[in-house]
Amino acid sequence: MPSLREYDVKIASLKNTRKMTKTMQMVSASKLRRAQDAQRKAAAYANHLHDLIHRLAGSVESVAHPLLTRRDPVRKAHILLVTSDRGLCAGFNNNLIKHVAQWISEHNSDYESISMSCCGRRGNMYFRTKEDVRKEYLDTTAKPEFLKAEEIAEELGELFVNGEFDEVYLAYNVFKSALSQFPRIEKMLPIAPVEVKADESKEPFTRNYIFEPAEPELLALLLPRSVSYTIFHAMVENSAGEHGARMTAMDNATNNADSLIETNTLLRNRARQAAITTELTEIVAGAEAL
Repeated sequence: MPSLREYDVKIASLKNTRKMTKTMQMVSASKLRRAQDAQRKAAAYANHLHDLIHRLAGSVESVAHPLLTRRDPVRKAHILLVTSDRGLCAGFNNNLIKHVAQWISEHNSDYESISMSCCGRRGNMYFRTKEDVRKEYLDTTAKPEFLKAEEIAEELGELFVNGEFDEVYLAYNVFKSALSQFPRIEKMLPIAPVEVKADESKEPFTRNYIFEPAEPELLALLLPRSVSYTIFHAMVENSAGEHGARMTAMDNATNNADSLIETNTLLRNRARQAAITTELTEIVAGAEAL
């Protein structure tokens, strides 16, 4: 049985751990509120922008802009993986990493090569020795900024247009609530058109639009911006999910620390009572011997 001193050291250590996890929980809760607000605004804007872009993409020829060009056959794929820089957020990063690893395993036969870029240290730390990681974008996920997303989109768009990749995918965690985040992999390039149905009984058709300004000028403005905002939206979703997952993880850690403190305090009291009983027994036995 551990001594009283060992119990005192363990309980003091658990109290320090509880203090730290409680502080981290409160910090994450504060950051989560701001991240949730940004995520809601980004999601609303992204939905409208994507709807507009996909409808426009369905009304023009794929040769109208390089980002709409579909390659046949598709030989080279690229994945932009968005994870967090820090840990202590339960399975937030691991679930996405496993999902991406499974996707790569299932689609390896579909492509001649699959390469990756990573936003966030956690994804890069896992895949840098397992897959072809071409680049890590530093300091992009802790505080998402549109300018950084724009830089990444410009670089990937240029590589796609130059034929380095035939398809570009985006992998990130979607924020549903502080208790729930789920991984998603979606095709980012080439931008796919959306077929609009005029009537459920008729064949789908694509709408024709009158462009002002001219079609090339409008697409040159909107399509790169759509790619940039897609990446920025993924960063914002990841940020909100990270803070939610860390808040939940630290709350569980705090509760576990409370439980361990209670258990060890009870064991310490029992050990103290046993020590007192032993001392009394020795005193009584000594008195009887005299």
